[in-house]
This record gives sequence, C-alpha cells and structure tokens, in this order.
Amino acid sequence: MKIGAKLQKQLDKKYAPSSTIAARFERYDVTMVTDDEGNPILLYLGTRGEDGLIKGYRYSRTLVKDPTGKVIKDHWDNHGKV
Repeated sequence: MKIGAKLQKQLDKKYAPSSTIAARFERYDVTMVTDDEGNPILLYLGTRGEDGLIKGYRYSRTLVKDPTGKVIKDHWDNHGKV
C-alpha cells in the first residue's frame, strides 16, 4: 500500500512534539508518532482493534536536514504488515 497525495498532505503538517496521535483518515485508523520537532516519523495505518492496536501497515519516515534546516531527504518506507 502506498501513501497517497491526500495522506501525504496530512503527514506534512506539524503536530505536538514527541507524542503519539491517534486519528482517522478516510476509512482507515491512523496512529502517528512524532519527533521532537513535531514531524510524524512513524505511521500505523489500518483498522484499530478493541485493544487499541492497529492491524494494517507500518511506515517509517526518513527525514534528513542540513545544518541550516533545509530538507535534503524526505520519504516514507513501507515496513510491511503489523
């Protein structure tokens, strides 16, 4: 499963730093883990069970910046099913 343009737009936003955000995106449940700057770096996408865990896919973000803060590399990798 690839990350579409709509979801990518949501992931480009800033959120609360160093937190876990549970949300809903279209028909999927989403859990995002953010870094100390508020950028989502870990994403779980699928269906949330009664225990609160998501059954679906796990994605991790590679976000590399230069010393001035300019983004050099920014992409999401699918790490399979969870």
